[in-house]
Amino acid sequence: MRQIVLDTETTGLDPEAGHRIIEIGCVEIANRRILERRYHQYINPQREIDPGAFEVHGLSSEMLSTKPKFAEIAEEFLEFVRGAELIIHNAPFDIAFLDHEFDRLGDAWGPLDDYCDFIDTLVMARDLHPGQRNSLDALCRRYAVDNTGREMHGALLDAELLADVYLSMTGGQVDLQLATESFEVKQDIHDYDGKTDMREGIPVIHPSAAELAAHNSNLQSVDAESEGNCLWLRQIN
Repeated sequence: MRQIVLDTETTGLDPEAGHRIIEIGCVEIANRRILERRYHQYINPQREIDPGAFEVHGLSSEMLSTKPKFAEIAEEFLEFVRGAELIIHNAPFDIAFLDHEFDRLGDAWGPLDDYCDFIDTLVMARDLHPGQRNSLDALCRRYAVDNTGREMHGALLDAELLADVYLSMTGGQVDLQLATESFEVKQDIHDYDGKTDMREGIPVIHPSAAELAAHNSNLQSVDAESEGNCLWLRQIN
């Protein structure tokens, strides 16, 4: 199935209060590879933008006044996403806005789930990292995705970042990143300068003769059960 990472920017937080979509950004993924194919469109919302929303994305009503209306781009947008699995962070938000836009166009269009399936990466992140922050910025830090260019929200930029995050979340990179974060914490605590021996002061507990004998006995049992394929014994020998 085609996968498309999608993000939107809006005039405010509630489509039921008349807020509209002002930007759509999409990135296509195939066989776990991010493709060059993109869909990006600014949209004239035909209304004012809330000050709080402007502080988030920096898109003004004046800038958008010459952009096409949603009705003018609806068909090309659907052509891009039709039949795909959409990957969205906090999917109910974006889907509610898109469904509201299609509803304004009339019954002939229908909701977005008539055309696409969905994956909500916020739900996925909460399952993987319960009790932790799971915003897009937090996930970028956790999975070492470079978001230094993200001074403000933008639909295409956020979709590109989310594509990298999604591939990391689903590619078994959690343990690696946790290890990296753990090392960084040690650096902060011990003021590691790259020269100091990080092992200094760590006690070394040597096994007793009885413990070594028991360990060797277990290895011999494993070797017998595996018909001579105990890897640990191969390393020792």
